Parts: sequence; structure tokens; C-alpha cells
Amino acid sequence: MQLSSAARRRGLIALLATNFLMYGGFFMVIPLVSVVYVEQLGFAAATVGLALALRQLLQQSLAIGGGMLADLVSVRALIGVGVLVRAVGFVSLAYASTPTLLFLAMALSAFGGALFDAPSRAAMAALTDATNRARFFSLNGVATGLGMTLGPLVGAMLLRLNFQTVALTAAVCFASISAVVLLLPPIRVAQGQQRIGYGLGLALHDRTFLLFTALLMGYWFMWVQLTLSLPLTAERLTGNSDAVGAVYALNAGLTVVFQYPVLRLAERHLKPLPILILGVALMALGLGLVATADSVPVLATCVVIFTLGTLLATPTQLTVTAALADERALGSYFGVSSLALAFGGSLGHLAGGLMTDAARAMGQPALPWLTFALIGLGSAIGMAMLAEALPRRHAASPSRQALR
Repeated sequence: MQLSSAARRRGLIALLATNFLMYGGFFMVIPLVSVVYVEQLGFAAATVGLALALRQLLQQSLAIGGGMLADLVSVRALIGVGVLVRAVGFVSLAYASTPTLLFLAMALSAFGGALFDAPSRAAMAALTDATNRARFFSLNGVATGLGMTLGPLVGAMLLRLNFQTVALTAAVCFASISAVVLLLPPIRVAQGQQRIGYGLGLALHDRTFLLFTALLMGYWFMWVQLTLSLPLTAERLTGNSDAVGAVYALNAGLTVVFQYPVLRLAERHLKPLPILILGVALMALGLGLVATADSVPVLATCVVIFTLGTLLATPTQLTVTAALADERALGSYFGVSSLALAFGGSLGHLAGGLMTDAARAMGQPALPWLTFALIGLGSAIGMAMLAEALPRRHAASPSRQALR
């Protein structure tokens, strides 16, 4: 179905609003999970890290199914059902007082995310083209940055009442999205009629795309430290849970103000893949420097460097993914791309928890941060090697050549 420019514009605005509420609700509660369960309820950091890793791994692994469904059925329906399931998961989290209940709440939240994750990103790619895709992903970064700014601040404020209030408010955010998605036009994220599994087969036989997805694990490994290791470090330095909100406010505030201009400036001089490489390298530098953070100003400097990297990398990884994807099956390609977050993110959560415990026991607080930096640097080097190989592998593909 051909969509008018007005319908596309309405759909893109609805997706921006949807992502603002998603990130606001998510970051209202998830960054506080490590603080509440480790510092207040006395859970081991490794246990909480494992619970967060379970949510990440389940959501992004199951997102393959969400992506396949997006190629076959209504994207609008998938997103609507997914956000309602996520809302139920956060209601469960409000009353999860044991490790078992925590794991169950995280699993339910993950299932909801699997239904809306790949379909929403495929919808963005379907409603844009090569001329405006990078610009829209930049604007989407601003919307998500606003959510990441307000969410943690509201969460920290509500935590003064109790954690149940935080989780229930986050659930309301996700439930409200089910009304916003009604504004989406009927979007087709796959070309032509398909049999189930067709798009997945295309993606799984695309070696270049699979290699890029594997390298993207390093980016997500670092990115998820925002939800575990950085909050714990902020609270350790200040002895105050309000510092968690401050870290997110700094990260997201810089995103809101500088996301669009920084990326537009980078695009004047570099192609998408080199921008992504530079962003990943800066993220690694920022995390590595946390090893020297013995005060709040030093930690803030590290967060600024890390954020500059995410300003470049976060929207650009979506642009590169869309350019490498086969337009016959955008949903399936974005579903497979979710594996990078599934494995990279879950390993980041698990390693963050285990290494935090180990660093405390060994008296080596720099150990986790130097490890995170090395992993990120390895990912950047791998992407640089891929950038060199792309013209030789796909000489006849203009979209892939344009990445370099």
C-alpha cells in the first residue's frame, strides 16, 4: 500500500511519541533496579545483573519472532499488544520481593518488548528513505533522550515514596502507548506476499549483515552499563540514590541538546559506518576512564565522553542496519539485528554484575572499566575492518558502498 506524505509524517510523529514514552517508562524504573535490590534489599549484584541479563537476552532473542511477524501482520497491532504486556511486567516488578519473582517480572517485561522492539524499528525504516532516514533517527535520538532525561528524574523522585510507586508509574507510561499507536497508518515493512520464515532465511544467509550484527554486540555491551555499573558507581561515590538520576540527566540532557547538531556535523565529513566506528571508540574511552574516577566531577567527565560516543553511534547503528537490510524483509532483518543487543546486552549486564562483585572483593575497582573499554575497542577495530571489506564484497550495491 502506497502511503501519502501526510500519512508518513503522522506515522513518524506517532513513532517519536511512542519512543519517548517507552524510554521514559523504561528508564524510570530499570536503572533503579540495581540500586534498590542491591543496596536496599541486600541482593548480590551478580543476582541482579543476571536478572537484567535475562530480560535483555529473552527480549532480544524473541525479537526475531516479533520481526518475522512484522513482515506478515499489522505492525500497529504488534506494538500495541507488546506495550500492554510490558506494562503488566512492570506491575509484577512492583511486588517482586524475592529473586524468583524478580526473574519472573523481568521475563514478562521481556516478552512484551519482543513484540514491539523490531516492529517499531522496522516501521521507522519503512516510513523513511535514504534521503531522510539518518535525519529521522537523529530526531528519534532526541525524543528518546528526553525520555531518558525525565524518566530517571521522575523515578528518583518517586523512589522517595517507595519502589512500588516507581514501577506502577512506569507501567502506566507503557499502557498509554497503546492509544498512541492508533495514529500509525497501515504500514507494510516487507515487500510482496511472504511465507513465514522467508525473511529470516534471507537475513541468516547474509554474511555481511551477520558479521555487522556480531560486531554490534560490543556497542550494546557498553551501552547497557548505563543501567547497572554506572548507577552503582555514582551511588558509591556519593552515597545517594539521587546520583543515579543525575547520571542519566547528564547523559540524556546532552543527547537532547546535541544529538541532532553533532550527527549532522559528522555527516558532512564522514559516511555512516565511519561515524559509527568513531562513536563506539569514544564510548570505550569514556568507560575506560571511569577507572580513574575518584570524584563526581571526574565521573561526570567520563559520562560526557561516553555520551558523545552514543550521540554518534546510537542513531547511526540503525542507519547502517537499515542500509544493510534487504527491503523485502525489513522486519526479519531488524529482528535478527536484535541478537546484537540480546547477546551483547545480556553479557554486559552479567559481566557488569559479576565484575562489580569481583572488583569489590579484590580491591580492584578499575578492573571492570578497563575490561569494558577493551571490548568496545575490539568492536570498533572489527567495524573498521568491515568498512574496508565492504566495497570489495558489494561492488554492485550502491547502498552498501555509501556506508563507507
